[in-house]
Amino acid sequence: MMTANPQEGTAAQDSSSVFLEEQNSNYGIDNVASCTESRARNTEKRPKKDSGSELTKENNVAIVLGYFEGKLFIEDQLNSIFNQTHSSHHVFLCDDQSRQPFAIEEHRLKNGDLAKLSIYKRSENVGFSSNFLTGLSDITDEFDYFAFSDQDDVWHRDKLGRAIKALGTVSVNTPALYCARTEISDAKCQQTLGFSPLFTKPPSFANALVQSISGGNTMVFNRAAKNLIVQAKLNTPVVSHDWWCYQIITGAGGFVVYDPEPCLKYRQHGENQIGANTNWRARLARLRSLLQGQFRAWNSINLKALVDHKYLLTTDNQETLNDFIAARQASLTKRLVLSKRAGIYRQTLLGNFGLLLGIILNKV
Repeated sequence: MMTANPQEGTAAQDSSSVFLEEQNSNYGIDNVASCTESRARNTEKRPKKDSGSELTKENNVAIVLGYFEGKLFIEDQLNSIFNQTHSSHHVFLCDDQSRQPFAIEEHRLKNGDLAKLSIYKRSENVGFSSNFLTGLSDITDEFDYFAFSDQDDVWHRDKLGRAIKALGTVSVNTPALYCARTEISDAKCQQTLGFSPLFTKPPSFANALVQSISGGNTMVFNRAAKNLIVQAKLNTPVVSHDWWCYQIITGAGGFVVYDPEPCLKYRQHGENQIGANTNWRARLARLRSLLQGQFRAWNSINLKALVDHKYLLTTDNQETLNDFIAARQASLTKRLVLSKRAGIYRQTLLGNFGLLLGIILNKV
């Protein structure tokens, strides 16, 4: 297992605005802030290099696919990965103790693709976030880039290529994360129902404290980010793996690229663990969750994890974190002052109205 230096990627850099201009001009991406021998193998051990498959740098993207009772749509998901224009990748399918475990013989996959698939079956159910983060930490550090994949999406063919192109100008020593919008589709992925919200404010730690801007199924990141995530995730309960990645990478002074172009079809069906979350019913549900204290409870979990890893954060972001924590314990007037000083914000006008309401009611 590869572990990062405790201070790796923590140096504050003020070059994010320069990088934003470079990305806008070169890639059309808006927001940047600072297996086996010819067949898939089943193993109770951690994913690692198999002598027959030679997972070398030629397979320079490692994809952690979180799997749980996903038989219905996994074939589409895998084939959309294997059909990527960027073909140098390897999939680590992490089966979180499904009652019906993933079985390679039940799916139509090309023989040539099977060498790019490793199967890991967990001895106990660990939950979706831990399944992704543990799967990531179990991969030996011989890849240049890493990605998360759900079990029921259909990736656009240029998803990996677009992400790698966007991340390619960042120093390999700087944690860098790509994320994107999604195309919301029906259960058969034949009809487009809409798109995830288009965010225009820059990604930042102040935003990450109160909002996750993109799903883990869109995320691709470099090795420095992988090392940072793995180091920060050890024995750390978090609300969700994608929100945590956004928080720790921005907190450590890394870059986040937000792509306004959708990178995959996000399938809506009855078995979704987390739905599209874009309609008015979902917005009302979020408001109800805020008023009932769920949002504050989530923030408490994330803040505990951030405090435990404060040494990874830049000096400025440590101050932002301290102000936010103090605001949550203060009287109304001081709470408003400290929240403003922390600079916390959400991506939309309606979201910021809800945030202000939450601050006033002390539900943040």
